[in-house]
Amino acid sequence: MGKQYTGYIGSYTKKESKGVYRFTLDTDEKKLKNVEVAAPLDNPTYLTVTKDNRFVYAVSKEGNKGGITAFEITDSNGTLKKLNSQASDGSAPCHVSVKSDNSLVVTANYHTKQVEAHKTNQDGSLQSAKAVEQEGDGPHERQEKPHLHFAGFTPDEQFVIVVDLGSDTITTYLPNADQLEKVSVLHTKPGSGPRHLAFQPNGNYAYVMTELSNEVIVLEYNNEGTFKEIQYITTLPENYAEISQGSAIHISSDGRFVYAGNRGHNSIAVYRVMEDFTVEFIEWTDTEGDWPRDFVLDPSEQFIVASNQESGNLTLFERDQEKGTLTLLQKDVKAPEAVCLKFLHE
Repeated sequence: MGKQYTGYIGSYTKKESKGVYRFTLDTDEKKLKNVEVAAPLDNPTYLTVTKDNRFVYAVSKEGNKGGITAFEITDSNGTLKKLNSQASDGSAPCHVSVKSDNSLVVTANYHTKQVEAHKTNQDGSLQSAKAVEQEGDGPHERQEKPHLHFAGFTPDEQFVIVVDLGSDTITTYLPNADQLEKVSVLHTKPGSGPRHLAFQPNGNYAYVMTELSNEVIVLEYNNEGTFKEIQYITTLPENYAEISQGSAIHISSDGRFVYAGNRGHNSIAVYRVMEDFTVEFIEWTDTEGDWPRDFVLDPSEQFIVASNQESGNLTLFERDQEKGTLTLLQKDVKAPEAVCLKFLHE
């Protein structure tokens, strides 16, 4: 008997999108169904679901302020009830992560140069945040200042990692209550524009997607918060000359395959993880839409769902768990201005 998995879509609301959407993956029929508004919200471009499926935290815009909104998940269908929001002057963040015990929520802000740490209350609502502002720039025209694109926790949750496209840096912070203390900074290749990061399940390596140079960077990580570069590998064909920007990066839970998104080339690049944890390219899979901003492995990891922002559609692939390769199942699922995808956890 197959399962029905509930997922959420974070979106822009510049055109027809209404906010956070909800959808169902039917594993028997191998179909995406029931895309509907879960919570009206302005520009909830990124969201995260707590490990116990109790809460959703979504970035949000409120007039001239930007911040984060907390929701309680009230039933097994993923119904959302707003708890509260915290906002400050300026643009909304672009990334949010939550600690596994739900005690701390961190955000990265592309526009304000800030990473924020919000402590939570027992009911899941958010407290006000302490912000840390980063500094630096890079050689690319889009690197005139810091542009933070990712804030997440190390596998042991001892540190917060912030990936900054604007200054080509990956910074490690130690969370002390809701105050972030800088521990170390790794400088990537100038002009690479690192965007998102995914840790190996073993916690000793990480994979970074660069937006500007369209590469996967393989990093060795030690538990004291420092990284060392091991490999750079392109995500695009050698002769590809058109505009493309790296988007999301994800890894299978067995640590064997890495997936990287290309906006412009409109593909997911698939890599095999080698014994030394470097990666070897396998194939590109067309996302059957324009500007694949994100994608997600479902809880069974038999499927991958991709979100095409500009064409406003979701694409469903079946995943070969031995080879890592993807096979198209469905491509015309409407999801306006879709950006981020997350499933409820098993």
